[in-house]
Amino acid sequence: MSSTQPAVLLATCQAWYLPHTAQAFYQRGSLAEIWLSDKCRTAVPAVQVRRCWPFHLAMKLFYHTSPQIVVERLLYGFFPVWKQWVNAQRLPEFNVVQAIMGYASEVFERGSQTGALKVLDCQNSHPVSYRGYWQRECDIWCPGERVPIPDWMFARMNRELEMADLILCPSTFVRDTMITNGLPSCKLRVVPFGVNTAIFKPRAAVPARPRFISVGTICLRKGHHYLLQAFDLVKKTLPEAELILVGDIKTDFRLQRKKWEGSYTYIPLITQEKLATLLVGCSAFVLASVEEGFARVIPEALAAGLPLIGTYESGAGTVVRDGIEGFIVPSRNPLALAEAMIKSVTDLEGNREMGVAAAARGSEANTWQDYGDRLLHEYAEKLNERRVG
Repeated sequence: MSSTQPAVLLATCQAWYLPHTAQAFYQRGSLAEIWLSDKCRTAVPAVQVRRCWPFHLAMKLFYHTSPQIVVERLLYGFFPVWKQWVNAQRLPEFNVVQAIMGYASEVFERGSQTGALKVLDCQNSHPVSYRGYWQRECDIWCPGERVPIPDWMFARMNRELEMADLILCPSTFVRDTMITNGLPSCKLRVVPFGVNTAIFKPRAAVPARPRFISVGTICLRKGHHYLLQAFDLVKKTLPEAELILVGDIKTDFRLQRKKWEGSYTYIPLITQEKLATLLVGCSAFVLASVEEGFARVIPEALAAGLPLIGTYESGAGTVVRDGIEGFIVPSRNPLALAEAMIKSVTDLEGNREMGVAAAARGSEANTWQDYGDRLLHEYAEKLNERRVG
């Protein structure tokens, strides 16, 4: 192995998007191994996948039989199982270790012993912002509700940010929160996620009936309460409009769910293939998040040719140019969101043009392989700097 050729050990308790990263690295001969508890649902050879079976088996029954909030709490309750398993693993040959924020401490400590480049993959904003923005929404809209992530996990995240040599920020919002909270910009890299262009393809036509869609866990952090307030305003102008919400519903949304039930079409979690079919039948995609890393569905919706209406805090502004691929609106502002939603569907030719621009933005040079190649380029540069330095 060349001293500047990345050989990356990936680690995460749950899978998130890392299997896509693993496959991209494997295609370039740069995957050491991937360690995770969930199934690796990409074409990575089994010999390069290590699964934390003790954690998975401990959680398996609860995944299928318990409410979402119980599953989430148990994930943290069983966390010591993950830590012990990681510390017991034999290390492969690697010179880069990349782990999801909150799940990196043990692999970073082991990577430090070998001099590996430590890369923290941040699926959300800085822990202080992450917790603060979310708790604010709970205090206002679900009094007494506490953010379900325990304080000790936020503390781990803070320590890992300090330990990291390189911090991957999926959006400009995440990067900006890191800088606001005192991290040096030289450690930060903005790298938005890729998309599976074999599944997500541009729609054939703009629907005649206004149909908006939002995909993601339905909760206060993702601003669904503001979206529903906005849609109520939209219906006054466009009574035939439809809003589709796709995803699990978190406990913190229980009061809002009662208030707005019946005003939207609800679809639980669906496969990527079914989501792709659903997207191409819609007029626009909407993401009203008050805190987000960078929703994976953003490039998916763009690749499907949907104009995207999102907030800066959703990460959408990283790839969406206001007025070209969609609209960027202030968070926590139902009126501004409603105006953008109405504007996006009342001009069918404008919607079509935005959709064409969105499809190009979402899919051109933006596959998961392109994403992985961008990361490997960063790692090779950092490894070379170390070698010549």
